[in-house]
Amino acid sequence: MTLVQETLETERESNIAVSVRGVWKLFGGDVEAGIEMAKGGASKDDIQEATGSVLALSDVSFDAAQGEIFVVMGLSGCGKSTLIRCINRLIEADRGEIWIGEDEVRSMSDEELLQMRRSKLAMVFQHFGLMPHRSVIDNVSWGLELSGVDRRTRRERAAEALEAVGLGGWERNMPDELSGGMKQRVGLARAFAMDAPVMLMDEPFSALDPVIRRDLQEELVQTQAAMHKTIIFITHDLSEAANIGDRIAIMRDGEIIQTGTPTDVVLHPRNAFVKDFTKDVRQYSLMTAASVMGEAVHVVSQDSAASDVLEKLIEDDLGYAMVVDDAKRYLGTARLQRINSAIRQGIERIGDVTLTVDEAVTSETVLDELVPYGLRADHSVPVLDEDGVLIGEVELEMLAEVMDPKTEVEGNGAQ
Repeated sequence: MTLVQETLETERESNIAVSVRGVWKLFGGDVEAGIEMAKGGASKDDIQEATGSVLALSDVSFDAAQGEIFVVMGLSGCGKSTLIRCINRLIEADRGEIWIGEDEVRSMSDEELLQMRRSKLAMVFQHFGLMPHRSVIDNVSWGLELSGVDRRTRRERAAEALEAVGLGGWERNMPDELSGGMKQRVGLARAFAMDAPVMLMDEPFSALDPVIRRDLQEELVQTQAAMHKTIIFITHDLSEAANIGDRIAIMRDGEIIQTGTPTDVVLHPRNAFVKDFTKDVRQYSLMTAASVMGEAVHVVSQDSAASDVLEKLIEDDLGYAMVVDDAKRYLGTARLQRINSAIRQGIERIGDVTLTVDEAVTSETVLDELVPYGLRADHSVPVLDEDGVLIGEVELEMLAEVMDPKTEVEGNGAQ
């Protein structure tokens, strides 16, 4: 795990919005006997045969941080839709705890549960669920109306939500005048208008064609960046999970098999099932500069003497030096020829030499985007953090190696 990843993990753990702890769900039969068999390692089929119970969730635990898109994915029947319905108690879990902030969902009274659904949770389903006799804006404001929000306020919030999902100007239209993608946008707007801190989304884009689906994925990410909701997103599509998820959890037979960032899960599958499940994802669209960079070694301060830098480069047979300010922010790359020319013109300070500044990437730049930089460069590519601080460099040899289809990619370099 890189320093950037460790920092993000620490921030996430300190700001948990949804916490699921040891949740079990079995349907029918002798539930308690089924749970005990599962704890003993019995298979789903053996449990059903012996107890008549269908194992849906097996000791499921995870945390989702404030502002995070946490994707739960797996094949049909793995338990992912059951899980999301247990979170808002559309289905009652048999054991475990489910926390929304400081509130434990399973211990709530009916009145408390209703209030939580109105104020803290919003749900978006696969099917649009629009009321055909109500206009777009009235569909979006319906939840607010049920919550007792006055008409002016709810219409203002509904209009803002429609703008956020790209449907400004469609307020007066009826649902039958909208395309499938537009109807799903109305569903998203309805959830955003509720201003609930947590959103549950059960395969909301799976019924749409691929182009519209990808557009809505991008819009969700953009809207999320502005609204900072906590989103639990259910899908069976790993590409969708990789496109939108901050972290993903892969489920199989009611269990969470592996949790991590899309990059971690694809590059470091925990077992053969996860490896097979993720085999069709292009690794280079997930691997970032942070995963293949090394320490930046040809670095000088802007206040260094140009003559000293030139002498050092000649001694080490190097053609460049990366220049930083006192806060280690990257200012640009000084090339040997330009340093030599600048010295002849009387320039003494390396920071006053004409620097090349358009070749750096961020730590989150994926390899697919990094390759063009490498093709244009004649030296290592500088890697910066979000504040512009130089944190490493990607050597061209390393970039060529990890992009070689014959190379086994492991992250943090190639083996």
